[in-house]
Amino acid sequence: MTIPNSLITTRFNATSIAADVVAGLDLTSVRAIVTGASSGIGLETARALASAGAEVTLAVRNIAAGAKAAEDIAKSTRNERVRVIALDLANQASVANFVQSWKGPLHLLINNAGAIPSTLSRTVEGWELQFATNYLGHFTLSLGLHDALAVGAREWGEARIVSVSSTAHMRSPVVFDDIHFERREYDPQAAYAQSKTANSLFAVEATRRWAADGIVTNTANPGGIATGLQRDFTQKQKDYLAAAEAAGVFVYKTVEQGAATTLVAAVAPEFAHTGGHYLTDGQEAHTVPNDADLFKNSDGVKQWAIDPDIAQKLWTVSLELIGQPAA
Repeated sequence: MTIPNSLITTRFNATSIAADVVAGLDLTSVRAIVTGASSGIGLETARALASAGAEVTLAVRNIAAGAKAAEDIAKSTRNERVRVIALDLANQASVANFVQSWKGPLHLLINNAGAIPSTLSRTVEGWELQFATNYLGHFTLSLGLHDALAVGAREWGEARIVSVSSTAHMRSPVVFDDIHFERREYDPQAAYAQSKTANSLFAVEATRRWAADGIVTNTANPGGIATGLQRDFTQKQKDYLAAAEAAGVFVYKTVEQGAATTLVAAVAPEFAHTGGHYLTDGQEAHTVPNDADLFKNSDGVKQWAIDPDIAQKLWTVSLELIGQPAA
């Protein structure tokens, strides 16, 4: 992993849109997977990649919605190389089936999908649903696609994974002694925050382990975007967002603007061959202390989300959870 002496900057900012990032790029030799691509940020990420010529696979839980999205993308970009494959990230068997179905090299893996249930839900393993979907499902998917990414890196010169996080990561570290809310009172916001911290930590450790294979991972914070994720919010969650917006923590972006930072991590030359970075508004974010106030530091990343020792610990715990040997 390359560790720069200063933060990485680009020409993009909070107002940039997805189309700006891919403008002028020729991605016809690139194969990409975007999870959760039937709507919202994932859809616009997939559309931008397809507009630059990439072959894009929409990995979605709802096949009908995915098929509609693929048709829309193909029509708007005139790129017919858009396909749909079923993927339920909360179901480890579904993840395994997806991995088994993948043939050939892979150059870009965009781990975008997410869930924010308002009440405590668990998978068949007993895992808390947000941690299982937002993080563990993507962790297993990335492990399973490692070899395809390594082939893609040899073919294209590099392969990248983008792990989508959120400013919400500031609300919680990974609580290792009770990840799945078996003892503490369930708080959907804390659960979401923990999963997004985990996504950022994944980028740090995946890069440490896989950079020698030509694979790097960076974390993207899309910013505040009104999407379907908020449809089941409790009144408390809605009130919190309203207070944050009123305090100037964020200004709502369009989905096209939200997808821009993901695409910077995916294709911008500044992030070629370097990983473990947390991006916001198209730039690498500055690090703030773990006790920093979220409302005053919303453009930063807390230390607990990029700490290499914590990242290694999470990787080991994750392997144990999914029943794979430590490596």
